Amino acid sequence: MAAGTKTIAFEGAEARRVEVEAQFTGGQPAFMVVGLADKAVAESRERVRAAFAAIGLSLPPGRVIVNLAPADRPKEGAHFDLPIAICLMAAMDVIPPDAAADHLAMGELGLDGSINATPGALPAAMAASRHDLGFICPEACGPEAAWAGGDLSILAPASLIQLVNHFKGRQMLSRPVPGDLIDARPDLDLKDVKGQESAKRALEIAAAGSHNLLMTGPPGSGKSMMAARLPGLLPPLSAEELLDVSMIASVAGLLERGRLTRSRPFRSPHHSASMAAMVGGGQRAKPGEASLAHHGVLFLDELPEFHPQVLDSLRQPLETGEIVVARANAHIAYPARFQLVAAMNPCRCGWAGANGEACKRGPRCAADYQARVSGPLMDRIDLHVEVPPVTPADLALPSPPEGTEEAATRVALARTAQAERGRLNSQLTTDLIDHVAEPDRGGQQLINQAAELMGLTARGYHRVLRVARTIADLDGSDGVRRVHVAEALSLRRAAPGGEMRAASGRAMRTV
Repeated sequence: MAAGTKTIAFEGAEARRVEVEAQFTGGQPAFMVVGLADKAVAESRERVRAAFAAIGLSLPPGRVIVNLAPADRPKEGAHFDLPIAICLMAAMDVIPPDAAADHLAMGELGLDGSINATPGALPAAMAASRHDLGFICPEACGPEAAWAGGDLSILAPASLIQLVNHFKGRQMLSRPVPGDLIDARPDLDLKDVKGQESAKRALEIAAAGSHNLLMTGPPGSGKSMMAARLPGLLPPLSAEELLDVSMIASVAGLLERGRLTRSRPFRSPHHSASMAAMVGGGQRAKPGEASLAHHGVLFLDELPEFHPQVLDSLRQPLETGEIVVARANAHIAYPARFQLVAAMNPCRCGWAGANGEACKRGPRCAADYQARVSGPLMDRIDLHVEVPPVTPADLALPSPPEGTEEAATRVALARTAQAERGRLNSQLTTDLIDHVAEPDRGGQQLINQAAELMGLTARGYHRVLRVARTIADLDGSDGVRRVHVAEALSLRRAAPGGEMRAASGRAMRTV
């Protein structure tokens, strides 16, 4: 007799439907799992045998075949245990075959018949809802799956015996309750930062338009301190963004008891992170740090210490908001629309140009150190700000009158103006820039002159206009004026050779 149910296989952050079929045939006793299964799936036969023995079941003598279709789609993970067990129990008439066919299941089995948590319950529940199926998951994953909402039927048993009793009508399982929704604001406040007014202004502009930011300064100047306070300036996730972020966190196994948070992600990987850790992939494809920062902030401290290839792997998602990992048998896409914030020292020793001190290894130390970050990546960073050392006089000052609350209010007003236009300023396309970020006559003359003297690329030219539009939004201005363009240009890094052209231009004007 044959029976079937459904489960899912993950491709990036997407849950793809998989048909699970089980059949008992004559012949020599054997337990075969077919359908391009990895080692964890193949080992499920031993966990299923032990779990059945724990609840008093035994497989019929003969050959057992479990098929996972489509056969050419890779199957990875231990969450196939429960659907395989459900198929076998349906084929043995332990549970009704039609009930098994109407559900999508996932979960790992313990040797005692318990059902253990596995990552990805939320996207799996969403897939069950799309296909008009009920959903069966471990009890620990029930609060997470309940966020799928609607009239989705969810069963969250703690063990196989509970599931059998439910289908037999002996012990009815109730629908799980969604986990907590946390809406806490970060405790860190900009009032803790003394001095660094220009850097705090750049931080506010970056938060208002979701612009990429690079802070350069000597050790102890407060770069990491200010970056850690950026989440407090950002508005909470919208309902759609919350779902996107939570599904990625679910696949990565980062949701605990279904607890969701409306705070935007803030990821700060160590500079030893590998390519797979940063952009995703690996033997068992998982979302990387860039995807876990989706709709949030990716903070890279000590930027030049990261491997150059790892940094350059971020160039594509900074433009497209997506990472595509190509493999011989599949192309996996991860969402990755993040805001890049980075910090670096001016040179390896860290003191080049600080308080008049000279770098111990001369100018070449700074040049070699900064050259570890490629020009194309630097061109994608909208705001470049120098963070000078904090003096004892700065530390002796009282706390500034304005902190995170006041700056966050201005950021929220600027983002409201952008929402009325349909997208954040950092995501404006070229045609929209011409429509909503066209500067006045004085601003246009200024950016045309600066584009030549600073050696701006076409990308850099448009990024300056996006930043100028954000500064205008913070000022509550309908149009982009010359003063907005000037401030945006002051926060833009000149291209290599641009400084020389700028100096040449000033000399010509002096003559």
